[in-house]
Amino acid sequence: MKRRTLDLLFSIGGLGLTVLLLIAGLVLTTNANFANDYVRDQLGAQHITFKPADKLTDEEKKADCLVEYAGQKMTTGKQAECYANEFIGLHLKSMAGGKTYADLGAPESELRARVEQATQTNDPALADLQKQLAEVSGQRETVFKGETLRGMLLTSYGFSEFGRKAGQAALVTFIGAGLLLLLSIAGLVHAFRTPATEVFAAPEPTKNRINA
Repeated sequence: MKRRTLDLLFSIGGLGLTVLLLIAGLVLTTNANFANDYVRDQLGAQHITFKPADKLTDEEKKADCLVEYAGQKMTTGKQAECYANEFIGLHLKSMAGGKTYADLGAPESELRARVEQATQTNDPALADLQKQLAEVSGQRETVFKGETLRGMLLTSYGFSEFGRKAGQAALVTFIGAGLLLLLSIAGLVHAFRTPATEVFAAPEPTKNRINA
């Protein structure tokens, strides 16, 4: 095969791959922008603002991100992760002895049964049992709301991470497309500078040896 033909084939193929990489990069960039815009809009609609620095408790100040984002409105996935884990998570641990919504289900059911039984028997402890039930039910409802909000914020954070990784992949794709474009141009230049008759990997001519 002629060297010029080989250079042209590789160069045209490189240009084709460059176009494909550019298209892939544009798709990834579009997805990244959509994820970032979606997370920003959804978080902004919640109107969540971090506590000011001077209002943070000693426990809250131990979380570097709560200090960093103090007083700011939540608009990014990183902020959502911080608020979910370091703020909501911290207060959920201090509530109801660190029990979850599911953990509080059994005590609530048990107290409700005891209240019903005390009501039927006119037990003097009815008022106290009703007070305990109201307290546990209130704790369970609060924990449920906290866990729900925390889950939603972490979902937004996860979505933002997909967008961030798509942006990184787009950058790598554009760099690869740029390198291929340069190599393809270099191949075209080399092709037109190579004599049309030059053959690729042509065998060297052998000299005939005359036996004495």
